[in-house]
Amino acid sequence: MSKRIVILGAGYAGLEAAKTLHKKLKKQNDIEIILIDQNDYHTLLTELHEVAGHRVGPSGVQVSIEHVLQYTGVKFVQDKIVKANLAEKKLFSEKKEYTFDYLIAGFGSEPAYFGIPGIEENAFSLWSLEDAKKVHDHVIEMFREASEVEDPEERRKLLTFAVGGGGFTGVELMGEFIEWMPVLCREYGINRNEVRLLLVEALPTILPIINEKLIKKSVRYMEKHGVEILTNSPITDVQPDSFTLKNGKTYATRTLVWTGGIQTNSFVKELGVTVGKRNRVVVNEYCQTVEYPYVYVVGDSMQFTDKNGEVLPPLVETALQSGHTAAANIAAEILGKEKEELKPNLHGVMVSIGSTYGVAQLNGIPLLSGFLAIIMKHLVNMHYLFGIGGLELCWEYLNHELFHTNRTYNFFLQSIISNAKERCFKFWLVPLRIYLGYKWLMSGLDKINNGWWTNAIIGPGDATGGASAAADATSAATGQGGLMPLISDHTPGWYAWFVENVVYPNNMLFQKIVVITEIALAVAFLLGLFTFLAAIVSIGMNLNFLLSTGLYDWWFIWASFAMFAGAGRVLGADHYLMPWLTHQLRYFQKNKALNFLKGWRW
Repeated sequence: MSKRIVILGAGYAGLEAAKTLHKKLKKQNDIEIILIDQNDYHTLLTELHEVAGHRVGPSGVQVSIEHVLQYTGVKFVQDKIVKANLAEKKLFSEKKEYTFDYLIAGFGSEPAYFGIPGIEENAFSLWSLEDAKKVHDHVIEMFREASEVEDPEERRKLLTFAVGGGGFTGVELMGEFIEWMPVLCREYGINRNEVRLLLVEALPTILPIINEKLIKKSVRYMEKHGVEILTNSPITDVQPDSFTLKNGKTYATRTLVWTGGIQTNSFVKELGVTVGKRNRVVVNEYCQTVEYPYVYVVGDSMQFTDKNGEVLPPLVETALQSGHTAAANIAAEILGKEKEELKPNLHGVMVSIGSTYGVAQLNGIPLLSGFLAIIMKHLVNMHYLFGIGGLELCWEYLNHELFHTNRTYNFFLQSIISNAKERCFKFWLVPLRIYLGYKWLMSGLDKINNGWWTNAIIGPGDATGGASAAADATSAATGQGGLMPLISDHTPGWYAWFVENVVYPNNMLFQKIVVITEIALAVAFLLGLFTFLAAIVSIGMNLNFLLSTGLYDWWFIWASFAMFAGAGRVLGADHYLMPWLTHQLRYFQKNKALNFLKGWRW
C-alpha cells in the first residue's frame, strides 16, 4: 500500500528531511514525498542581516528549491497552508487539500513581541526576506529625508538607528550598519557624527550564550565604531518616532528594528497539539508530537527537552539534526527498522559583526575573533550549501560574498573586486584559443620530427656543447653538440635534483610525456575541450621549460591565462560538456550514481 509523506516548510529542517527521505526511500516505488512551501526558494535566514545592511542583494540569501530537489524523488509544491486537521491527516490551502500518511512540519516562526505596547505596529522585524528588504529600503529613505531636512531635532530622529535585542541577529545587523553608514553618509553628504547607532538589550549582557571574552571583544569592537550599547534596558513602549525604556528614558528615532526573539506561528494553537513556550510544539525523543505519532515537528517549531532537562535552542544545527531524525524515523517505520532518538550534537556558534570582524566559539578549537571567525563562518555556510546543492551553491555563495556584493570598501580592495567581476564577451577569445591550439600542435609535431619519440634527446649533455644543444634540439638529435641538457645556471637546486635522479634515467618516457601533453593541449584548445584545465597545464608546461632548458615563450603563458575566462564555452565542446558535468555532479551527489542522459545542453 502506497504512503504519502508531506514535508511542510522548506527551511533548514525541511530540506534536510527531504534529502534524508530521498536517500533512505529512493528504492521504494510506492512512496510519495511532497515538500510544500509558499516560496519557490529556500532562505538563508542566518544571513538576512546582509540584505538589510546592503552587503548582498536578495538573491544572495535565496536558494532555488528546484535546484536542491533536482534528481531526487521529492516533489515540490508551491502553496501556502492556512489550516490543518491532523486527526484526519489533511492540510488545506486557500484552494487545495493535501492528505498525508506522515507529516514533517516546520510551521515557521514569527517575531515574539512579549506584549510590548506599540512594538508590532511601529518597529521593523528581521525574520524574513521581505523584512530584510523593508529595513534596507527604510534606512536609505531615512538618509534621503535627512539630506533634505535642516531642523537639527528632526535630522537627529531620522539618523538614529536602533536595534532592539542583543542576540545573534541584533549584533549581526548592527555590524552591517557599522560598515554601511559611512557609505550612506558620503552618498547623501551627511557628517558621520550625526548618525547614532543604538543596540538595546533587556539582559545584563549581549550575546549571553557565548564566552565572556568574546562578549567583551564584541562590545569593544562595536563601541570603537560608535555603537551605544544599552544593557539592562527593556523596551516598554514604542511610538512611530520614539521608544521608551523601563528606566523611563525615551529615545527619538524613526527606526527601531526588533530582533528580540521569535515564536512559532500562532497557527499551531489551533492544531490540537501540546504547545510549550513561545508556541513551540512539544515533541518526544523521536521528534513526534504527543497526540499524533505520525506527525513530526522539527526546527524552530519544536520544543525538545534533552535528558538534562534543557530545551534545545533554535539554531541551524538544531534544525538540521531534527529534520534528519524525523525523516530517518519515518523511513525506519516504513522499512520495519528501529527508530533513532534525537541526540543533539551542537558544535558551537559564530557571530559576524560586519564583513571583516566576528567571534566564534567552536568545540575543539580555541576561541576565534576577527577575520578568522569570519572565514570560519563562511566555511560553515559553504559546508551547509554543499550538503544541499553541491559545489554550484558554494560557488554562487562566494560570488555573492566576494564579487557581487553591494558593499564598497577602500579604493584598493574595491578596485580588485570590481575588476574581478567584470564580464567579457567570450566570443572574441575563440580566435586566440584556436591559435594557441595551433601553436601547441606545431610544437608537438616539431618534436616528433626532431626525434623526440624515437631517440634520446634530453640528457646531461657535455661541458662544451650543452648550451648549443639546449638551443637546438635538432642538432642534439643528430649528435651535434650532445644531448639537450635540462640543467643550467638558473635552474633551482631542487629541480636539478629531480632532473638528475628522475628525468635523465627515464629520458625516453619523459620525452614522450612532453610530446603527448603538447598534442593533447592542441586538441583541447582547438576543440574547446576542458579549456580551463588545459590552460593550467599550458602554463605549467611553459614554467617547466623555463626552469629546465631556459627556453620559453611568454606568449604561451599570457594567452593561456586568457583561456580561464571560459574560452571553450563559445564554439567549443565546453559549451555542451560543462553543463552536462554540472548536472552529473548534482545527480551523483543526490543518488550516488551517474545518469549520462541527464544535463545535456542543446
